[in-house]
Amino acid sequence: MEKHNIKVDEYIEESPDFAIPILNYLRETIHEVCPDVEEAIKWKFPTFMYKGKILCSITSFKQYCSLGFWLHQEMKTLKEIETTAKESSMFSLGKLTKMEDLPPKLQLKKAIQEAMELTDMGVTMKRAAPAKTETAIPDYFEKVLKQNKKALKIFEEKSPSFRKEYINWIAEAKTESTRNKRMEQSLEWIAEGKSRNWKYEKK
Repeated sequence: MEKHNIKVDEYIEESPDFAIPILNYLRETIHEVCPDVEEAIKWKFPTFMYKGKILCSITSFKQYCSLGFWLHQEMKTLKEIETTAKESSMFSLGKLTKMEDLPPKLQLKKAIQEAMELTDMGVTMKRAAPAKTETAIPDYFEKVLKQNKKALKIFEEKSPSFRKEYINWIAEAKTESTRNKRMEQSLEWIAEGKSRNWKYEKK
């Protein structure tokens, strides 16, 4: 990696005319605040590395350009910056279409400094927890549940794992007769607030 990477020069030169002065300004300001920063191309975007970690990236599209901080979610200074079309942009400075869209230089410098400080502190980007998918209730079980208001209320209030155990037990029945017996037993236990395996739980 280099302090000034020729590939970043090429990226900016090939950007739309409106974006070139904005990207150059952002690039210069980043180097001004962080003399140790090194440039690289990652995910096709000019990326600024600080102590071996991503500090931020600049990018341009046909309609707008922007800057995105790697630790965006952890940064307090960004809340002070009013950005254009922020709600519809994945980048920290929103959608920039002209120099006037940029935040005051002092605010931008403070944001870059905060990103450096967070990196120095070893803060890392939080990864979103995988969404837990709810097990679907079969139509036949949902129908009998609705006929027993007490069981339905308890079933809906219990945890996803509580519901999943009953749903799987009923769905795994090999015959309709077995399935009906299991549904009948399930309604009785659910109405009493018992889990599917309540007999084996430690008292």
